Amino acid sequence: MRVAVLSDTHLPARGAVLPHEVMRIIERADVIVHAGDLCDLDTLILLRAFGKPLFAVHGNVDQPDVARDLPETTVADLDGVALGLIHDAGAEAGRLGRMRAQFPDVDGVVFGHSHIPLHQIDADGFFILNPGSAADRRRQPRHSMVEMNVTGGRLESVQFLAVDDPPGPLDRTLVRT
Repeated sequence: MRVAVLSDTHLPARGAVLPHEVMRIIERADVIVHAGDLCDLDTLILLRAFGKPLFAVHGNVDQPDVARDLPETTVADLDGVALGLIHDAGAEAGRLGRMRAQFPDVDGVVFGHSHIPLHQIDADGFFILNPGSAADRRRQPRHSMVEMNVTGGRLESVQFLAVDDPPGPLDRTLVRT
């Protein structure tokens, strides 16, 4: 199962549509995960129009109609991999432990808010993941998202992708671990 993971798209403030490369990655995915700050209802409608399972939470700047339509947190079952979703995972210090406590029955947690790509893995495999932002990179050098592959209840791979021009894998030195 191929999973497109994104967050903090901030449309329409950061553009009229999602970048072409984001659309291409979503098109080839089996599932879409969005960790909040879609911002407007049109973006939510666009993601649902792909006709794929969509797991999403609302963020802190989503319009009221989006916030009413999406939960603050959720858990997605991705072919046997349990994935918690939340927009704001709080301060960096202690984040992994807080997310483990808030989502005790998951394999990992996807969050957004900071726009900083991050993949932190604990010794037992529990992980937290921030895909960065596909449309609002702020102080990051590239726009980014993640493509995960899940097979038979196992997370096989997590790949950060730069989704600006030129697209491609995000240099691992730009991802905080």
